[in-house]
Amino acid sequence: MLAAQILAVIIFITMFILVVLDKIERQYVTLGCGLATLIGVFGIAMRSLDAILLTLNLKSIFTVEFWYEAGSAGESSCGINWATIIFIAGMMVMVEGMAKAGFFRWLCMMLARMVHYKPIPLFVAFMLMSAVLAMFIDSITVILFLAAVTIELSKLLKFNPVPMILSEIFCANLGGSATMCGDPPNIIIGTSLGYSFADFILNTGVMALISLVLVVIYFYFAFRKELVAGRTEEIDSSSMPNPKDTITNKKDFVISCVIFACAVVMLVTHAQTGLTVALIGAVIAVVTLITSGRYALEILKRVDYKTLLFFIGLFIVVGGLEQTGILELIAGLIGEVSRGNLKIMVAIIIWVSAVAAHLLIIFLLQRPWFQLFRVWRQCRALIQQHLHGHYQWEQILAAVRHQLVHLQM
Repeated sequence: MLAAQILAVIIFITMFILVVLDKIERQYVTLGCGLATLIGVFGIAMRSLDAILLTLNLKSIFTVEFWYEAGSAGESSCGINWATIIFIAGMMVMVEGMAKAGFFRWLCMMLARMVHYKPIPLFVAFMLMSAVLAMFIDSITVILFLAAVTIELSKLLKFNPVPMILSEIFCANLGGSATMCGDPPNIIIGTSLGYSFADFILNTGVMALISLVLVVIYFYFAFRKELVAGRTEEIDSSSMPNPKDTITNKKDFVISCVIFACAVVMLVTHAQTGLTVALIGAVIAVVTLITSGRYALEILKRVDYKTLLFFIGLFIVVGGLEQTGILELIAGLIGEVSRGNLKIMVAIIIWVSAVAAHLLIIFLLQRPWFQLFRVWRQCRALIQQHLHGHYQWEQILAAVRHQLVHLQM
């Protein structure tokens, strides 16, 4: 087992370094390290077919509980989290369908018209919109489309788009952290620990709302002068693009809005209905593709498969740490350092993960630290029992996408 543990740690550290160096595309790094884990750690060092099957976790997909949960949601932390993969894929398909129908440009242009194309109100409105959209759609995707429209509006209204895009990024991150489906780490935690949409809203959502208010106030005072600098004349609203002109197909637009609304309702009520996020993701993807007709293949081609493959490889590598007991050893070390004090234990986990996430890569740390939190939560439950106690725009979008991919890293 010692050889397997050493090899698993070496593979994890190697993956870490290669992703940070960014010389090889990250999905190839994680998949390659994942393959090394399956062959080297499980196959050669451990000689365990069970460890391979448990980490691949394919069997879970064919269980009723994977798609529908009657009663309380269960916990699942072994191997590849297919619920997360399927849900993210489904949301990607839905978003591409919405984008093709012109939903995001229409929403931004409509909001700009509502504030009469005034930079300061537009600045605040876009920050709030990015936060709200990121509660249900991946924050990177939200910024991808908002940045493109922000650039277009900056040319029309003669203001510097950089402050607005920066503020949108901050607010999108806060919005994504408020819900279970806002960001991949939240999805991983929610599906693995059995937390619902309401659980996130009532806990991280409250903190995100407080932070959002402070961020909006800060950016308002920081950039209000820069946004209005150089503007000497009023904008003629009649010369601005009509929001209706951004809709490429009215039928597709209506359908995409209905699908999005249904997705939101299903996510908000999934704890009551018993629908899992995997089923929700699969349903919205299938419905989007069916209603897209001949454009279904085009939508599928636009899905970000690199991110999906990245997560699959990452889950396998971290599965190597799970199966070899490395994560339990780390959890035990933290328990010893904290001397069983729950407050100190939580503080160590939160601060170390927060600092490390900023220095390195948040996605690589989220899964291991979730495992440590799970151990801590189980310990807390035992103690309580004892005490009875997430334009034609192709060129601009491509450039923005390239920058945001690196931002995501």
